Amino acid sequence: MMVVSENKIIKNTRMLPVMEAFYTIQGEGFHQGKAAYFIRLAGCDVGCSWCDVKESWRVENHPKKTTTQIVEEANFAISQQTTIPNNKHQTPNICVITGGEPCMHDLNELTLNLQYHQFKIHLETSGAYPISGNLDWICISPKKFKPPISENLKMADELKIIVFNKNDFSWAEEFAKKVSENCRLFLQPEWSKEKIMLPLIIEYIKENPQWALSIQLHKYIQVP
Repeated sequence: MMVVSENKIIKNTRMLPVMEAFYTIQGEGFHQGKAAYFIRLAGCDVGCSWCDVKESWRVENHPKKTTTQIVEEANFAISQQTTIPNNKHQTPNICVITGGEPCMHDLNELTLNLQYHQFKIHLETSGAYPISGNLDWICISPKKFKPPISENLKMADELKIIVFNKNDFSWAEEFAKKVSENCRLFLQPEWSKEKIMLPLIIEYIKENPQWALSIQLHKYIQVP
């Protein structure tokens, strides 16, 4: 994690559209089950038909906040729930920047401010736009409607493929060839097809153990 000095923090200048922000449990991928603060930025033109946050697509429907305000709200939300005292041995809080498509926005100022306040920053993106900001973990979940930029795939720590039908297995393998050898590979059933696709994914992973299973844990345990 990059150490950010105070003189690099630019406060209260960039405005970002925030659909919602909340402290919860990460429900998907490599960091599944960990406590995390989510910042969901508005704006997306990728247009997934099965998207479960379509209300995030239109920027103009959501308030814009300064990066300072966003970070202050994150600190306050976590302080209201955690009982772990601040000390040098404390694990940094995870902040997940998601959307919408968060990379439609310049994330440099927001991520610098978050890191200054001891957050580890995880990004969830389709990879369709250039990635910006100081990031500790990059999860790319490619979408057929707007493919990821090749350079982004090389940066991915995690590749998460949403499996909607049987053809998505071969589609997933095409992206697996383009990420680094250290990138973690996940297959996740699309929620409306979960009962149909989950057994197929399990069998596929047994035959191709370089892949791992991701499920939308937050929907099973009914948290945001």
